[in-house]
Amino acid sequence: MELQKQELERLYAETFQGLQQGAILKGKIIRITTEGIIVDIGHKCEGIIHLSEFSQDELGNLKHGSEVDVYVVDETLRDGFIPLSKDRATKIKTWEMLEDALHKGLQVEGKIVGKVKGGMTVDIGGVRAFLPGSHIDLKVLKDTEHLIGQVSPFKVITVDSKRSNVVVSRRVLLEEERQRLRKKTLALLKEGAIVQGIVKNITDYGAFIDLGGVDGLIHISDMSWGRISHPGELFGIGDTVEVVVLKFDREAERVTLGYKQKKPDPWLRAEEKYPTNKIVRGKVITIVDYGLFIELEEGIEGLVHVTELDWSERVKKPSRYFSIGDTVEAVVLKVSSTEKRISLSIKQLKPNPWELIKQRYTVGQKVTGKVKGFTDFGAFITIDEGVDALLHISDISCNKHIKHPSEVLKKGQKIEAVILSIEPEKERMSLGLRDLSTEPLAEEAT
Repeated sequence: MELQKQELERLYAETFQGLQQGAILKGKIIRITTEGIIVDIGHKCEGIIHLSEFSQDELGNLKHGSEVDVYVVDETLRDGFIPLSKDRATKIKTWEMLEDALHKGLQVEGKIVGKVKGGMTVDIGGVRAFLPGSHIDLKVLKDTEHLIGQVSPFKVITVDSKRSNVVVSRRVLLEEERQRLRKKTLALLKEGAIVQGIVKNITDYGAFIDLGGVDGLIHISDMSWGRISHPGELFGIGDTVEVVVLKFDREAERVTLGYKQKKPDPWLRAEEKYPTNKIVRGKVITIVDYGLFIELEEGIEGLVHVTELDWSERVKKPSRYFSIGDTVEAVVLKVSSTEKRISLSIKQLKPNPWELIKQRYTVGQKVTGKVKGFTDFGAFITIDEGVDALLHISDISCNKHIKHPSEVLKKGQKIEAVILSIEPEKERMSLGLRDLSTEPLAEEAT
């Protein structure tokens, strides 16, 4: 019996030969029980990992024969198994990896899991690292909430395993990447090249585009052939845009970009596209006292001068008759591609009433009209065709001296007069009352 007992003790000792507390071993999962995960660690006794060390997702993915790194918690059997820990093995290997990354300058991958005072917390293989606020991005971010949950590469700055202290940087890697892109971008940049970039910042005068380590500026005047009041009408921060390199100062590394230059200047074909007398349709984009600016297409605007708005009425305030955004038709009067000007007319969509006057009336003919208004030198009389004729104060009466036409006439009064002269080319007609066979006979204003 004594020999048998000694033999059992020898066999038991051999079971733990080479196995010691704190060792990290590679094992294979052989079964899953309610007590834990049973692992073959290459010894006569099997090990067990508590279920609490596995998430539900991890438990669902476990398979017979899957390999797992384990830490020997104790070399003494507990309920017939050697107690093992997956988490402690992972953390020890992570610390070793972090030390190695620090000395060799290698990147490590981690997940940003939360915010703390002065920065953020990053989970790297179960080890919590500190990411200072100044090392989160190329510039200090006011809002970092959107980064939580993001997996990124990091550069290890400090490792102190005894104090469980790790400091990492994301900015260092971003700077290194930016420098690599910068060299590549500078080698490719040349005037006339079409390049792609991301809108980095927008100001009142333009937009800054990140071309890959190099920033370029699109001035507001190079954004559209048409009118825009602010770059934000076309671009938003983060937009990917295709632009043309207009100027590149390699020494100063200053890049001037254009967006509208991707399309030809519309004025190059303006004379061909908008010949004289062509009827066009456009949108009112500006209203001034001297007329309307009509956008015919992006970059092409025409002016309807105030004198070309109406045949019969002298329009003093175009804004009383038109609004921004109105769609109108007009006739092309003149085009100049070199001066980038198009003259338009709205009134010439209708027949010239002076041509009708020329055909229908002759000097000496009697006409009926209505008093429209007065001046010190006479009265304007509107005849049926909507044409205003002048009744000079000296042609109102031959019997008495008149200081002002309102002494004899009233606004809106219907009168009969005789045509003294017609000048259609100058849009002039003069009338007289004193040449009638009878003294002025005027009906009261209705």
